[in-house]
Amino acid sequence: MSGPRRLSTAEPGFETAFAALLAGRDQAVPGVAQAVAAILAEVRAEGDAAVARLTARFDRLELTPDRFAVSADEIAAACAAVPAELHAALDLAARRIEAFHRAQMPADLATRDAAGAHLGLRWGPLDAVGIYVPGGKAAYPSSVLMNAIPARVAGVRRIAMCVPAPGGVLNPAVLAAARRAGVTEIYRIGGAQAVAALAYGTATIAPVDRIVGPGNAYVAEAKRQVFGRVGIDSIAGPSEVLVIADATARPDWVAIDLLAQAEHDEAAQAVLITPEAGLAGAVVAAVDRLLATLPRAEVAGASWRAHGAVILVRDLDEAADLANRLAPEHLELAVAEPAPLFARIRHAGAAFLGHHAPEALGDYVAGPNHVLPTSRTARFASGLSVFDFLKRTTWLASDAAALAAIGPAAIRMAEAEGLAAHALSVSMRL
Repeated sequence: MSGPRRLSTAEPGFETAFAALLAGRDQAVPGVAQAVAAILAEVRAEGDAAVARLTARFDRLELTPDRFAVSADEIAAACAAVPAELHAALDLAARRIEAFHRAQMPADLATRDAAGAHLGLRWGPLDAVGIYVPGGKAAYPSSVLMNAIPARVAGVRRIAMCVPAPGGVLNPAVLAAARRAGVTEIYRIGGAQAVAALAYGTATIAPVDRIVGPGNAYVAEAKRQVFGRVGIDSIAGPSEVLVIADATARPDWVAIDLLAQAEHDEAAQAVLITPEAGLAGAVVAAVDRLLATLPRAEVAGASWRAHGAVILVRDLDEAADLANRLAPEHLELAVAEPAPLFARIRHAGAAFLGHHAPEALGDYVAGPNHVLPTSRTARFASGLSVFDFLKRTTWLASDAAALAAIGPAAIRMAEAEGLAAHALSVSMRL
């Protein structure tokens, strides 16, 4: 099979080739924006009728509004069909995810400044959150846990989950994960129509305040278009991993970690950066060998050929510089001493340090969230956390003395801006 693109910082054309690698993450699909706008308009105008019509068209599932929601009996039956070992794994993952996110919860702030004013900041949960869970090419119970548990830890009172059911099929493990995460409001609706229903509301599905969770290009575009009406977590792109490896790395371990991202979908990206030419060659050979054993070899192979890359660098310092330019969703540091290298990394959604911390562990049971910034957005964005389900309100309490101390400056600033009522609002109290 043809391999990934090969780059070397020692070659004259490296900057041009690296720029092309960065530009290749633009996954815009022609026509998606217009199609999604039409779907959103239909649901906003017609509500349940549009949701039912679009679900029949895209998911081959005829539904009436009374069948949008997954019943408690259906959830119970699905849970009964899940093997005990998987229930135990979901429970372990849920406990670890909850513990990590509970540790993130911030404290309120209250202080009294030198002027005597009392100032503060109060955290509070959102009222209602919508969670989108993929259900097309693959169904991800782990995504249910990662999205729902932080919302519950934050104190969100209502969590509504949408998951597509192509042909009427729902993954039992997804429903088991929802029950374990405390989600009981579940709709067998997917695609842009699900995002529209959550954002605008219908007679059957009440609107929410924020929508989180990954989906395909149509779901991502729908979230982009409803932003402002509701909050969103991010615009999720294809999954990606960057592995930085030194001579101590095992080629087969690095290879399977690259393939673990490549098997997500054909647009996923797996990149290796190493100063060791011999390791690079051994990893590529191991990828070819291991690829032949994977059930999703066609998907992973297409991803590796179209978007994979192996970059040779002079040293690990240069590797860190390139990593910051790539700003990867997942970063593995398969090196003997990961801590000093990690200290040089400014931009990464999640980092995995050392040979025994594969990214796949983070996908399921480590505890930190696996909903992460993609397509280089780790330059300015972070992974999902309790902060996505909280908002902060600042407050001020001022007595006459505090007003007298700081009020005159407010009057002068208001007058400078030509806002007389602002100035009088303060001066009348002095």
